[in-house]
This record gives sequence, C-alpha cells and structure tokens, in this order.
Amino acid sequence: MFHWMRHQLGIPYGVSDATIERALERALITALAGTPELDAIVLLAFDAVYTADGTVDEPATHLYVSNDYVMSLTARHSRVLFGASIHPYRRDAVAEVERCARAGAVLCKWLPITQRIDPADPRCIPMYEALAHFGLPLLSHTGWEQALPRLDPTVAAPSRLVPALERGVTVIAAHSGTGAVPGEGSYRDQFMRLAREHERLYGDTAGMSLPNRWGDYEALLADDTVRGKLVHGSDWPIPAFPRPARHGWRATLALVAEPNQLRRDILIKRALGFDDAYWRRAGQDVLRMAKGGQ
Repeated sequence: MFHWMRHQLGIPYGVSDATIERALERALITALAGTPELDAIVLLAFDAVYTADGTVDEPATHLYVSNDYVMSLTARHSRVLFGASIHPYRRDAVAEVERCARAGAVLCKWLPITQRIDPADPRCIPMYEALAHFGLPLLSHTGWEQALPRLDPTVAAPSRLVPALERGVTVIAAHSGTGAVPGEGSYRDQFMRLAREHERLYGDTAGMSLPNRWGDYEALLADDTVRGKLVHGSDWPIPAFPRPARHGWRATLALVAEPNQLRRDILIKRALGFDDAYWRRAGQDVLRMAKGGQ
C-alpha cells in the first residue's frame, strides 16, 4: 500500500530520505493549495512503539514521524496545524504533552493497534490528566487497521477510550469505529452508542470514502445526535472513492476525475449531504485552538 501511495504522489525512488521528505512536503502543500474549501489541515505526527518499561521498541516501530518534524512544517506553512503524537507509556509523556501544547499542538494522535497502546491501561491516566489540563483533544484510531501492522488487535474498540472521557479529555474516535472487513466485525454501533452517552466524544470521517466503509455513512448520518458529533477527516494520502450506487455513474465519474485526493474526499462528502456545521465543527468546537488554548 505504501508503494502504491508513493507512486500516486510522485515520490521518487533511489533517492535520499531528505529528498523523499521534501517531495512529500511538496505533495501535501500542493494538495492543500488545490483545496480552497479548507481553511487549514492538522498534520499528524506518529510516535514510536514503546515497551512496558517506557523505552522505544525500535524493531516494532514501522512508522515514526517526530513532533519536532511536524513542528518544523507548521512553522513553514500557515495553513498547516500541529497534531502531536505522544505514546502514553514513554517516561516523559506528561512533559511531552506540556512541551507540545506550548508549541501550539491542536490535538494528540494515537493509533493503538499499531503503537501498542491500550487506552484503558491505568498507565495512561497521568497523560489523560495532562491532556485535560491543557485542553488538548485525543484523536485515537478506532476499528480495524489495514495500512500498518496490527501489533495488538485487542485495543480496537471505542469503549477502551472511556477512561479518557471520564477524566475530562475530549476524544475524537478516528473513523468512528467503522471499517468492517470479511471475518471481522465493525465497532460502528458501539461508537454511536458511546457518542450518545458522552458529551466529549466525537468521531471523524477519515478514510470513510473507501469501499469497506461506504455502508456506514447512512447509519451515522441518520442519527441526529451522532451526526452532530462528526468532524471532518481525510486520512490523506489514503485515496477517496465515490460509491456508484449512491451517486450514480455520471456523478461518480465526475468525482473520480478530481485528481486531488484531499479535495475529492470533500466533494464526495458534500454530495452525500454533510451540512455546514460538520465542516466547521472541528475548528469551532473541538480542536484546542478553538478553546482559547493557543
């Protein structure tokens, strides 16, 4: 999948890491420049995997994007906001929350299945208290993962995030628990129940313009309470595909003709009927910048 996305983005082979990073930066900024519908994007760091004793597990770390690297990109591009990533088991987790908050982070990102994080583990509590103190939302992947290694599939359920909610953290359940694949169930209904029960729980729509999530749009949009908890997410550079049965073939072909995946995802969701409140909810109600913390 990474090789396919690299090809789609025009990232060269046989070059240095620095050249690859510059090419990725150009691809992202070009996509953003071609998406006038967005005021800004949140660019996500991705912390390493950590062992139970709080040290980096390099053999298990498939992907690592440092907070400092994302900070450097946000400093260069005014429409790019800082999404930190801090593993709760690291020994300096609370200090890193404070450092990132002071550096302008608007949220903190986890992918528990891949980073081997159990959000219900008591070791997360000090970090939850720090996130609540600084008003920093937690964006945590829910449901199954297909692009990165699944080191701990037992932590996919949105219910694992309840301890964070109980300690005053605003939580965004990435993908809203969707993403069923053959032989594996979906956590969508569990997310919807929790969204109705917890004021601070939101869900994003990242990666939902993929065939394995097409069928989830109707249920999420049909529930007025849940619909009011959805925020926009793109999952760029994961591609976005319209559903022919929903849009019709002519409209589908018109949507596919948009080469910019960031903008195509927006056009698909507009065609599905996402309202104005959806597009503004992250900036107005959820991200730390909206709460006077930045």
